[in-house]
Amino acid sequence: MGDSPEQRALLAGKFETILPHLDERQRRLLLGAEARSIGHGGIRLVARAAGVREATVSAGVYELESGEPPLGRARRPGGGRKRVVDLDPGLRDALLALVEPDVRGDPMSPLRWTTKSTRTLAAELTRQGHRVSADTVGDLLREEGFSLQGNAKTIEGSGHPDRDGQFRYINEQARAHIDAGEPVVSVDTKKKELVGTYKNAGQQWLPAGRPVQVSTHDFPDAQLGKAIPYGVYDLAANTGWVSVGTDHDTAAFAVESIRRWWEARGNLDYPAASRLLITADAGGSNGYRTRAWKAELAALALETGLEITVCHFPPGTSKWNKVEHRLFSHITMNWRGRPLTSHEVVVNSIAATTTRTGLAVRAALDTGTYPTGVTIGDRQMDALPLDRHTWHGDWNYTLRPKPYAEIDEAPDPFDQPSPDLAWLCHPLFTGLTAVEWDALIVQLLALHDDQREADLDKRRGHRPRIKGDGTTGRRPMLTLADRLLATVLHYRLALPQVAVATLFNVHPGTVNRRIRDVRQLLQTAGHTIQPADHQLADLDALHDLATTAGITPPLRANQQVDDLQALTTWHWF
Repeated sequence: MGDSPEQRALLAGKFETILPHLDERQRRLLLGAEARSIGHGGIRLVARAAGVREATVSAGVYELESGEPPLGRARRPGGGRKRVVDLDPGLRDALLALVEPDVRGDPMSPLRWTTKSTRTLAAELTRQGHRVSADTVGDLLREEGFSLQGNAKTIEGSGHPDRDGQFRYINEQARAHIDAGEPVVSVDTKKKELVGTYKNAGQQWLPAGRPVQVSTHDFPDAQLGKAIPYGVYDLAANTGWVSVGTDHDTAAFAVESIRRWWEARGNLDYPAASRLLITADAGGSNGYRTRAWKAELAALALETGLEITVCHFPPGTSKWNKVEHRLFSHITMNWRGRPLTSHEVVVNSIAATTTRTGLAVRAALDTGTYPTGVTIGDRQMDALPLDRHTWHGDWNYTLRPKPYAEIDEAPDPFDQPSPDLAWLCHPLFTGLTAVEWDALIVQLLALHDDQREADLDKRRGHRPRIKGDGTTGRRPMLTLADRLLATVLHYRLALPQVAVATLFNVHPGTVNRRIRDVRQLLQTAGHTIQPADHQLADLDALHDLATTAGITPPLRANQQVDDLQALTTWHWF
C-alpha cells in the first residue's frame, strides 16, 4: 500500500487521539500492529504519521512477532535512556561554537570553509570527543532556534546621497501626471531568453514520468537566437505591453517599443494626453547616460506631439522599478517550466499572462534590425529640444515636441580627412599626388569593408544572423583618410605615434591599432610607403616643415592652451 497523503492524515488523526492515553510500551505495540496491517512500507508510513522514529515502530513489530507475554506494568516516571545532551553537558556549547557566524566562530575550525550539514557537524563533534548522531544534531539545532536558510538579497551597496530625494521626486511627478489624466509608464528590458528546446526554470503539471525533453547544453541556436522582451507597464491602467525583439537591445529598440505601445494602447487609453512620464532604470538601453536614448525620444516626442518627461531611478535601485514586480515577475511565473521553443511561444506566453488584480498584457514580435554602436555627437546632442530639471537634471529631463535645432556641419565622409587634418594631404607629407591619393583611398575602401567584417565575425564568433545594410556600427572616431594620414606620418616621416595621437586628438592606443590595420590594408593592396629624406621627431618639426613649404596648419589644441596661459600671465602682470 502506498504512502498517500490521505492515508497518512487518517493515521495521524487516529494516533493523535489514542496515543496520549497509552504508556510507552503500549504506544510501541500499537504502532507496530498498524505497520504490520499495512504491509510493505508500513513502518515508514506509521512513523511519519505518528511523528516517531522508524526504529520505534520496528521495535513494536519485533515485540509483537516475538510472542512475548504482556509485562503487566509500565515504566516508572523518569525511566528510560538519558538524552545524549544530558549525559554530555559540553555537547550543546561545542555544537554552537561550530555553527556560529564566521566572525564569532573559531577561525581555526576545519568547518569554517565547508558546508555545515548535520552529518558533517556530527562527524566533527565526534572527532572532538562528543559522540552524537546527525539526527540528534538536527534536533539540538532546532531547539536552539536554527533552521535551513538561503541568502537574502538585501544589501544594495553604497547608496547615492540623493537616493531618497529622487524617489520622492519620482513619486511627485507620477502623482501629478496621474491626477491630470496623463499617462505614466515604467519601462525596462527583461532578461534575454534563449529560444529553442532549452531548460526553463520552474515546474508545471505533466503526466508522471514524462517530463519535457530539452537540450543538455544552453548554446544559442544560430537561427533562432534570443528573445529580448522590452516591457512598458502603465501604472494607472495596470496594463502591460511587451515588444519581443530578435536583434539587439539598443536605445532605438527601447524607444520603438514605447512607440508601438503608444500606437496600440496609449493613444486609445489617453486620447487627450499632451504629456507622457517615463520611469526607467539608470543603465541599459534606457540609461540616463545614453545619448541615443534621448535622441530617439526626441524623435518620438516630435512624432506624437507629446511632451515626454523621463525620471530615472538612482543607480543600484532597479528592483524598485514597477515594471519588474508588476509585470516581469508574473510573466516569469506564467511560463515557468515551459521551454520557449519559438518566438511565437514567447509572444503567446507573455500575452496570456494575467493576475487576480486584473493585469492585462499585450505582446508583439519585433523583427526589426537595431545596429549597435550608434553614437550621438556633441553637436547633435546640443541640438536636442531637451530641458533638464532643476533637481538632478542628469536623472530628470523633458523632451519637447519640437524639431532639432540646425546643425552647422554634417559628419565627415569616411573617405575624406577631418577638416582640421586636411592640410596633411599635401604631397609634401604623403609623397603622393592628389590623383594617386584618391586612387589609393578608393582601393583601400573596398579592402577596409572586408577587413572590418572579418574582424566583427571574429569577435562575434559567427556570421551575423541578420545581415545589415552596411551602415551598422558606430561612426568612427578617425576616418579612413585620417588613418592613412597617421600611417604615412609615422612610416614616411618617422613621426612618433604619441605625437600623431596628440595631433589627431585621440588616445595613443587608438593610433597604434589604426596604423596596424592600415598597414595590413596596404600590404594587401601591394602599396609600400617609402621613407622621406627628412625625418620628424615631434610636432614642432612637423609645423616647421609645413611653414617652410608655405602651408599654414591650423592652431593646435596644446598651442591654444599655451596661448591662453600666456594671456593669463600677461593679465596678472
